[in-house]
Amino acid sequence: MAEEGPGFAGALGRAAARTESMLDACLPKADGPAGQADLAAAMRYAVLNGGKRLRAFLAIETASLFGAKGSGAERVAAAVECLHAYSLVHDDMPCMDDDDLRRGKPTVHKKWDEATAVLAGDGLQTLAFEILADPATHASAAVRAALVLHLAQVSGYTGMVGGQAIDLAAESSSRPLSGDEVKRLQALKTGALIEFSAVSGAVLADAADEDIARIRAYAGALGEAFQIADDLLDVTGTEAEVGKRVGKDAGAGKATFVDILGVEGARDRAEMLVAEAAENLSPYGPAARCLIEAARFVVDRRS
Repeated sequence: MAEEGPGFAGALGRAAARTESMLDACLPKADGPAGQADLAAAMRYAVLNGGKRLRAFLAIETASLFGAKGSGAERVAAAVECLHAYSLVHDDMPCMDDDDLRRGKPTVHKKWDEATAVLAGDGLQTLAFEILADPATHASAAVRAALVLHLAQVSGYTGMVGGQAIDLAAESSSRPLSGDEVKRLQALKTGALIEFSAVSGAVLADAADEDIARIRAYAGALGEAFQIADDLLDVTGTEAEVGKRVGKDAGAGKATFVDILGVEGARDRAEMLVAEAAENLSPYGPAARCLIEAARFVVDRRS
């Protein structure tokens, strides 16, 4: 993504550029022996194949808000993008969501094969923790350990993986999920990594507990709004806009906010969450403007 001017669009573009430079440095080069070369190519393809880099932006922007120094924010952003890409590679596979397209391009298991996709996802997941644990991310071992622990919590059984398991079980259940159950599912599957992304920047900067609590509340509202926007795009978007198959949630019997609230109700809920996210950042004034604008971007996007 090219760097742009002032405001949120410019900040998002700059965060993407900084993150992709760090990813290029951290990812293995596709020049190893047979097998490993293909694996490295697949890992690079999965992460460097476009994307908004919203999670990376959150890590970098919150680190800046609280005055973090050095390249730690870019390294955390790269770790988040590796973890996120791993989840997409595995989600796209036939045993999960069975998608052929991601961001308008063939998914990893289509471009290579299922075995390579599994290994590419595994490699990206472990690389995320390697990046965080490296002393280059932060001089303090305690800070690095806190980041590793938090990422493990939001990505495993108590986060994304657990949310995906609930989602798969709901597809074959005869009982539809309640509104509270859908909210919990999406908080685990989508919101948890968004929360980590935002909070990690504050942790890097050794922010006060009250600041971290505000950022966590902001990210909670942002994550729910993001998922509602995704649910709406699956109903109202086109494959050309979204870059992947649409209408698949209803076809698979997935529980979504749109199912519970309806299209207009979901839109109203997203607007309320944008206001909630902004309110949590009000103590920081203009310094938090780009983070507030990110909440608006999340609900207005078409991909």
